[in-house]
Amino acid sequence: MDMTIGKRIALLRKEKGLTQEELANHMDVSPQAVSKWENDQTCPDISALPKLAKLFGVSVDELLEGKEAMPTVRVLPPEERKDPKDMLLRITVDSHEGDRIRVNLPIALVEVAMEIGMEMPQINGNDALKGIDLKKILELVRQGLVGNLVEVDSADGDKIRVFVE
Repeated sequence: MDMTIGKRIALLRKEKGLTQEELANHMDVSPQAVSKWENDQTCPDISALPKLAKLFGVSVDELLEGKEAMPTVRVLPPEERKDPKDMLLRITVDSHEGDRIRVNLPIALVEVAMEIGMEMPQINGNDALKGIDLKKILELVRQGLVGNLVEVDSADGDKIRVFVE
């Protein structure tokens, strides 16, 4: 079942540790307006969506539809490539059961872990991520590939994304 915009607002507000009153103050509305948003009785004014998305640290698309904006995949020319120690590996899993997993790891940490044979429980211990080959991903990054490297929408509704920035 898809999450409504009201439920997403409530979830994002709680993730930020805000009360309805604090969110109302940030948005220059009444606490009752926030309550109505979260209970799907009304929606925020369209002009308020960018401010609300910025406050929560998400895109307007993610706020409205629950979809995260994913960078497109690109191969950077050698002169534009960052040092891998300055890059992040981001893994997101949204399960059909409602679980949300977010793993953000510096590439340098992933490389060191792979070199010493360290298990990464966030990845290896998750059934949805068992097919992800980190060594291959690191090789692609060394060749200048950045953006949305892996995207899987399983038949049972799990959504898995692996991207590098």
